[in-house]
Amino acid sequence: MLHFVLTQPRYTRENLTIKETATNNQYRFGMPGAMVSGSEYKKCLKILEQQQESAYIVVSGSLPPGVPSGIFKKIAEISRAKNARLIVDTSGEALKEALKAGVYLIKPNLKELASLAGKQNLTADDAEAAAKEVMNKYKCEVIVTSLGAGGALLITSAMCMKVEVPAVKTESTVGAGDSMLAGIIYSLFNSRSLIEAARYGVACGTAATMNPGTELCHLKDVQKLYQIINAALTSTAGF
Repeated sequence: MLHFVLTQPRYTRENLTIKETATNNQYRFGMPGAMVSGSEYKKCLKILEQQQESAYIVVSGSLPPGVPSGIFKKIAEISRAKNARLIVDTSGEALKEALKAGVYLIKPNLKELASLAGKQNLTADDAEAAAKEVMNKYKCEVIVTSLGAGGALLITSAMCMKVEVPAVKTESTVGAGDSMLAGIIYSLFNSRSLIEAARYGVACGTAATMNPGTELCHLKDVQKLYQIINAALTSTAGF
């Protein structure tokens, strides 16, 4: 995991989430992070280049102020040089720049996928066609589209599979997307198939929603949900 390290003491970035107990809705307030200088982000790239073995390189979250979106081109070059698979979980122009540079896997939600495909909005029924458009336009092998409580869609050039989840009591959605991506990467790193990775990732993301605040998933919940998903899921070519 690569973190930007600031050479001068600065305020830590803070994000706020407010839960309205009457409706169980959450409202998020994302604050800007500290400015990162050119020498600082270039140092991070140098550290990445010096890593001896990297099966996967993961870029997650928004770019800090001061870091150009063109950094993805350099990270993609480093990934290719190391024969590592680049996985990106970001949005907006940064995501487009990453796709231009070439990635293995992205994890957009429906809104982000719609933006990439040049559409106003998408439903789950439209997601496969939109994802194929994105794959043809950019350089990407796998798209996992988050559907929130509806699970996720795993889309490649050869298949589209929906991973559905059982209904759970949602306490907080903070970190659910990150947990899903972590589950996918963990599975791939342990030589599981894309289908198994998508199922496990959805189990991790769903398990994270079962806990309050910033508390993430518990292994026992992940394992139980993964078993349920495996028992109920059927794959289709052309969802």
